[in-house]
Amino acid sequence: MYIHKEGFITLSLLAITLVILNLGIFFGISNDFILHVILVGASVIFFLMVASFFRNPKRNLMLNDEAVFSPCDGKVVVIEETTETEYFKDKRIQISIFMSPANVHINRNPIKGLVEYVKYHPGKYLVAWHPKSSTENERNTVVINNGTNSILFRQIAGKVARKIVCYLNGGETVKQSHEMGFIKFGSRVDLFLPVDSVIEIQLQQPVKGGETIIARFKK
Repeated sequence: MYIHKEGFITLSLLAITLVILNLGIFFGISNDFILHVILVGASVIFFLMVASFFRNPKRNLMLNDEAVFSPCDGKVVVIEETTETEYFKDKRIQISIFMSPANVHINRNPIKGLVEYVKYHPGKYLVAWHPKSSTENERNTVVINNGTNSILFRQIAGKVARKIVCYLNGGETVKQSHEMGFIKFGSRVDLFLPVDSVIEIQLQQPVKGGETIIARFKK
């Protein structure tokens, strides 16, 4: 188990803060040994909980040119046909995956190909399952074209997640299942696929980034 690079600064600052807090309480408020042991124990547990948000477990990443892999860990909360209004402006199948604080927060490329579009949108911080979070929350939109099909996926901030990181730039070529970003403390990722895509998942199904096939392109 490794800690993702996005957690280094956060965890370092948290460790320093907890050490200063514990020393301040012990020397400035109470030097009761039992109380100090309890506070140290609580601090260690809290640090490990935050550290778990930034875990980067080893994955058996999959490659398949005809498939769309999950861009994140989480649970499928939306499967529906809708109109995508930002880029394609046509009918698409929307797949939404909710990332809880307990999930791994790394985001991955669902397909390989050319990055046609990357755009960050500032916005609100509605809860991630709110219907308007996809269009009103802080979010980052990416479109990748594999030469035959284009898909759009969107990193969406939520009530707790206030930091979206995207490593991609327009015009670069990316590999399937490789890291493309990170959403600190979870949230949601939306996928917009061609309407003739064959969906391979169901509502409420747990998925894993880079391992679970979300859909297959129609041949």
